[in-house]
Amino acid sequence: MVAESEGPEDRKPQSDEAHSAFAPPVGVEHREAPEEDHPSSEFSVPKGFLADPVQAEPEGSAFAPPSTYSARSSPAAFTPAHGTALVRVTQNAPWQDRMRAMLRLPVGERPVPDTVPRADEEGPAVPRVLDLTLRIGELLLAGGEGAEDVEAAMFAVSRSYGLDRCEPTVTFTLLSITYQPSLVDDPVTANRTVRRRGTDYTRLAAVYRLVHDISVEESDVTLEEAYRRLAEIRRNRHPFPGWAITLAGGLLAGSAAVLVGGNVIVFLAAAISAMLGDRLAWLAAGRGLPEFYQFVVAAMPPAAFGVGLSLSPLDVRASAVITGGLFALIPGRALVAAVQDGLTGFYITASARLLEVGYLVVGIVVGVLSVLYLGFALDAGLQPETALHSVDRPEVQTLAAMTLSLCFAVMLQQERHTVWLATLNGGVAWVVYGALAIQGGVSPVAATAAAAGLVGLFGQMLARYQFTSAMPYVTASIGPLLPGSALYFGLLSIARGDLNDGLGSLSKAAALALAIAIGVNLGSEVTRLFLRVPGAPGEIQLPGGRRAAKRTRGF
Repeated sequence: MVAESEGPEDRKPQSDEAHSAFAPPVGVEHREAPEEDHPSSEFSVPKGFLADPVQAEPEGSAFAPPSTYSARSSPAAFTPAHGTALVRVTQNAPWQDRMRAMLRLPVGERPVPDTVPRADEEGPAVPRVLDLTLRIGELLLAGGEGAEDVEAAMFAVSRSYGLDRCEPTVTFTLLSITYQPSLVDDPVTANRTVRRRGTDYTRLAAVYRLVHDISVEESDVTLEEAYRRLAEIRRNRHPFPGWAITLAGGLLAGSAAVLVGGNVIVFLAAAISAMLGDRLAWLAAGRGLPEFYQFVVAAMPPAAFGVGLSLSPLDVRASAVITGGLFALIPGRALVAAVQDGLTGFYITASARLLEVGYLVVGIVVGVLSVLYLGFALDAGLQPETALHSVDRPEVQTLAAMTLSLCFAVMLQQERHTVWLATLNGGVAWVVYGALAIQGGVSPVAATAAAAGLVGLFGQMLARYQFTSAMPYVTASIGPLLPGSALYFGLLSIARGDLNDGLGSLSKAAALALAIAIGVNLGSEVTRLFLRVPGAPGEIQLPGGRRAAKRTRGF
């Protein structure tokens, strides 16, 4: 119930003089109360005691230095941790390095940019700059780029247009950026949600070129021109049509089957089954089914072909057919991005990506196990002991590994001039792995990590040379190292009721996958650590350089 309106006597006085509740009414004579009615405070000064007069300190600003401050003995503006050296980043360094270095610094410690006025622009239009920044970050994050690289690109765009006091934030599906003009002005915040993801590395490279052109001083890219180029990037068609993607998926599965010891019949069976699974996945996607069910139906045809070959009188390795089909489905791109986000401190995004990888792998497991259970009901001769039969064909396997990387590059919609570089990088990865694991007797996990480290090293060097993302040179090249056989034999053991061996094989597959991701990230970090850009006329000295992603040291 709402109380009735108060009367005039209950209202607050209209004047600024508020009357005390203990003041006598008008017309009543005010008499001095006896002394006992005025109890003295226990903190009051007794009569007859003369205290030294204390001069009150004038009220000053909260930002004024204290009275004990001395300009001659003032502390350093920034005191790094013990043993942390100062890192100098040249102005000719790639914008990724410069932005990563400044993103780890608080806003007040970042160097003030030497902004160059853009043509036909009196000042930065804050809402439009923030909108352009978010749209660029959306394309990068939807293309599978790591969270740190997305933040660096967003910060580069906003800083290039004069908004240096910006804080970009990237999570798995949400992008936000906050700009605070000064300490007394209200901040401006904008955000954008990523709802659809795709694998188009041609678009990813075009966005990187746009960010590079915006960041360099030699190029005068206005906001209107940046919006126009961004619209063109969104409208560009994929470099490879749909039938080429399906054919590439079949060749990828066939090459992976040859990589694990298959012959011509196994190659054809794996290729046909993978293409059939790809078409079924496209049909499920056209009906609006989630990606989990798309992986379930895509994993069934290779397993069905393997069971059919095991029931036939042909002397072929049915396990190689199923393994080849799994190579085309394992989400290696998402796994590498997840581990990279975790190693660079973006734990929320890394957890979401790992959860996505987990759901997709579970979809593969459901599709394969449903067919394997049917195969055992039909008494198919599927035995995990075939994993012990290794095939040593260096020339054939190297050629198959390069073909596998080539097909991965086509499926990722890479630019055509980068396909052969990714193919060579994949061949190098397999040669290193074969020399260590097959010939040298090194642990497969250690050999995989070493080969993946070289992939990340070469990929980062190529990306710096091309001023683009390293993912087109890395993701396709790790294809020959994916743990397809370990995943299959783990599922086969579980289907046969041998839970201990199955979990052991699945643990090995997980260890190999983590070795790939960590090796790729380590190779990239080694490149950033030791690769130096030639001398430049000016240098930007950043306290602490690119700070560690993990801000605690165990305490």
